[in-house]
Amino acid sequence: MALWCRGAGFAITALINCWFGVVMNLRQLSALLKLSPTTVSRALNGFPEVSAETRERVREAAAQHGYRANTVARRLATGRTDSIGVIYPFEPTDLGDPVFLDIIAGLTEGLGEAGLDLVIVSASRENEMDTYQRVVSAGRVDGLVVARTLVVDPRLQFLQEKGFPFVAHGRSNLAQPYPWFDYDNEVGMRLAVERLLSLGHRRIASISAPLALNFAAQRRTGFLAGLAEGDIVCPADYLVEGDLTPQYGVEAMQRLLALAEPPTAVVVDNNVAAVGVMQCLRHAGLRAGHDISVIVFGGLPSIHGEETNISAVLQPQPRHAGHMLARLMLDRLAGRAPADLTCLWEPLLAEGNSTTRLVS
Repeated sequence: MALWCRGAGFAITALINCWFGVVMNLRQLSALLKLSPTTVSRALNGFPEVSAETRERVREAAAQHGYRANTVARRLATGRTDSIGVIYPFEPTDLGDPVFLDIIAGLTEGLGEAGLDLVIVSASRENEMDTYQRVVSAGRVDGLVVARTLVVDPRLQFLQEKGFPFVAHGRSNLAQPYPWFDYDNEVGMRLAVERLLSLGHRRIASISAPLALNFAAQRRTGFLAGLAEGDIVCPADYLVEGDLTPQYGVEAMQRLLALAEPPTAVVVDNNVAAVGVMQCLRHAGLRAGHDISVIVFGGLPSIHGEETNISAVLQPQPRHAGHMLARLMLDRLAGRAPADLTCLWEPLLAEGNSTTRLVS
């Protein structure tokens, strides 16, 4: 009788909690279902020794009565944190980049649909590897999304050696297969070069991010391949490489304009430096699409009062790209082989008014 009264008391408490919006705990949910807390915990966490019928019954009751798991207890029981991390050395320009923000939003949505949180950890570039080591060794997240991959990337090598789940946003040179999502950077750059060649340009320069970044190396390869198809050898001083900052874009464009024979067209492989490129042209009294042709990989947002609609190689549907990264991460956590978790999307060329036919 005492046991029945105790159970009945928990059941009544559970109903009151539900009516008044109070979150039910594991002990109360167990009493309501007349199951042991261990069985309820195992059912909620998908342990195979609990029957499918019991798992479904427990999950329905948890949803109906507002049960919320104690995250600390869940972590101790399952070893999972229900969170995915992104370790990122933020720059001021990142928070103003709509493509970056859309990808983060899509990633958050995709993980949220599976009940996982996205945790963003800001790290300095100098201590980025130390941050990876701390996060992994402490088990703070269940997996990591690695952004802006390098041609030779010690972060990916570290995670692969540790057997820690990850998805790379971009590719790298790794000995073993790994999960990744990327846009075809080489194809995108060839589209830009082909368009400029079709407009009669032959003196075409490239302003690129550091070539240690894999996207920059791939885009440089595509740029040179596009020129080679047009039987054009690019002069060394037309290939400018530097920091991923607007200031670098200003300096790079100044160098090109100062040449004895400056280019008639420029392809900028990132939209961060491109901001500086456009500033430099304005200060020099030049108009993109009139005095010089410009194509930007990633595009540029419209600026109030700016007449230039930039011609761009675009990475379409960035929010969906974030969803794809989430799906690859979930599949990796579910045990799918890394070699089966790769995805390459095609960029597209969007014509603006910053390119023009060369008049001899």
